[in-house]
Amino acid sequence: MDGAWGCGKRRSWPAALGKLGRTARMAAMRVDGTPTRTIWPLANADAVEIIDQTALPHEYRVLRLASLEEAAQAICSMQVRGAPLIGVTAAYGVALAMAQGDDDASLLTAVDRLAATRPTAVNLRWALARMRRCLLPLAPSTRAEAAWQEAARIADEDVEQCRQIGKHGLQLLSRRAGECGRLAIMTHCNAGWLATVDHGTALAPVYAAFEAGIDVHVWVSETRPRNQGLLTAWELAQHGVPHTLHADNAAGLLLARGDIDAVIVGADRIAANGDVANKIGTYLKALAAYLKALAAAAAAVPFYVAAPRSTIDFSCPSGAAIPIEERAADELRVMHGRDAAGARGQLQQLPCSEAIVNPAFDVTPAKLVNTLITERGCCPASHDGLLALYPEERHG
Repeated sequence: MDGAWGCGKRRSWPAALGKLGRTARMAAMRVDGTPTRTIWPLANADAVEIIDQTALPHEYRVLRLASLEEAAQAICSMQVRGAPLIGVTAAYGVALAMAQGDDDASLLTAVDRLAATRPTAVNLRWALARMRRCLLPLAPSTRAEAAWQEAARIADEDVEQCRQIGKHGLQLLSRRAGECGRLAIMTHCNAGWLATVDHGTALAPVYAAFEAGIDVHVWVSETRPRNQGLLTAWELAQHGVPHTLHADNAAGLLLARGDIDAVIVGADRIAANGDVANKIGTYLKALAAYLKALAAAAAAVPFYVAAPRSTIDFSCPSGAAIPIEERAADELRVMHGRDAAGARGQLQQLPCSEAIVNPAFDVTPAKLVNTLITERGCCPASHDGLLALYPEERHG
């Protein structure tokens, strides 16, 4: 692929990956038509490689992570992002740490370091808790190999869970397409391949619908200040899915005038009562869809949230208890891009003296969510709805 959206280093499917992604019936992530994943271990199990998402969409760049600190920095800097992928990267970060020191102190230090990288996405803590439970009872000399195996299992499970989300979400979207005669879907941030190991959460049903021959068009919110909508547009283009990028503040108008048939987003944490923490701006889209339904029930636009079990925090009673990450002011103050000559650069658009607030997430109340889509199926956004899918959590 040539031009400003062209790729640099191209990747074939790494031999070290498990078979789940290769055998998935739904088409896997493609870069220039070649299936790949967002993270993969090297064959000699001394490092992992990732797609550097801070370089997209201008450049496809592969980065190698060979230490705990490199994994932590990749999460902090958003070279990897998306709640499921953050969790998988953290699991591999523990494996990298065990190669440097396998005693209890090294394990617990690694878990604490990685847990401090991003506070809102619960998948991070879920993956770290799982790694800790797996490794702590083992003899230190066996931990390094066990850590790589467990991290690989977490990655493969993420692929399969996202494939199942696509399957269950397709049923909803198929019914909606039957009602509308088309399928215009609005999404926010990036909850596709790039936010997971493969397939995605919110976009998994979209890709499944596209593969099933449904006439689908995706309306992509730019998602400032980090512009994750550009990542969504890039991966949709890789897959050949028709789409349109729109300004964040255009969402209400697009919903009000009937351009949108459904909204589907991912999540960084879902509380036990069904409240959803997701990228800042999600709440406003949910409100707009809800108000449209109040104004004209016949023209209601369903608001769906897609996420795996690792995103659901049954220990968190409601959205009010979810910590909201505050990110650096420079994300608003400085713009990144390419100049006319194609060189990457940045432009300061606000003075350093300007007061800035930059919350990374907001919370959408459960009452604004029509349906949660998980790897086990669909349910209402409620405590009872979640427990119906995950009955083992009744006494958790």
